[in-house]
Amino acid sequence: MSVYGSRAFTQPMTATDTPVTSSTTDAALRDKVLRSIARRSFCVLATSAPGGRPHAVSVLYAPVDTTLWVHTFRDTKKARNVAANPEVAVCIPVRRLPLGPAMVVQFTGRADVVDQDDPAVVPLIESGRLKKILVDGALDDPRGVFLRITPHGRIGTYGIGVPLLRVLRDPTSAVGSVSL
Repeated sequence: MSVYGSRAFTQPMTATDTPVTSSTTDAALRDKVLRSIARRSFCVLATSAPGGRPHAVSVLYAPVDTTLWVHTFRDTKKARNVAANPEVAVCIPVRRLPLGPAMVVQFTGRADVVDQDDPAVVPLIESGRLKKILVDGALDDPRGVFLRITPHGRIGTYGIGVPLLRVLRDPTSAVGSVSL
């Protein structure tokens, strides 16, 4: 049975129908989510302009604990948007198999524009923790900045910690969330 009950996909939802999602603080799921973030380096970052116009862009990130770091240039749309409105959304696709649906980790958070010589970022550069997002010469460009993305308290998931057969048979059962 789907999380919408036996009527799922056969009758429209009514105002009294409420989807049930899995929500947990279970340490095992939290670890799976954090491992999924740490093993990837690609995400879609959504920002919004001062007037509210949304902007979504693919970026490479480097995870450091529960923070994502993105290198960009100060004059890019994403950096300008973050400077004006620090509220962002992130979606990280998590491929389990070459075929089938992509699983995801998604969250809202706060982003800050951080200068390349900021005391918070210099030790990360020197230790190599940001190496995978720094292309040759990136730090030589004076327009370069980092975006530091810190998730708010909950991370949404789709398919993380759920058996693949269950996801395929009942896609709505794969929705979940975890507290950081």
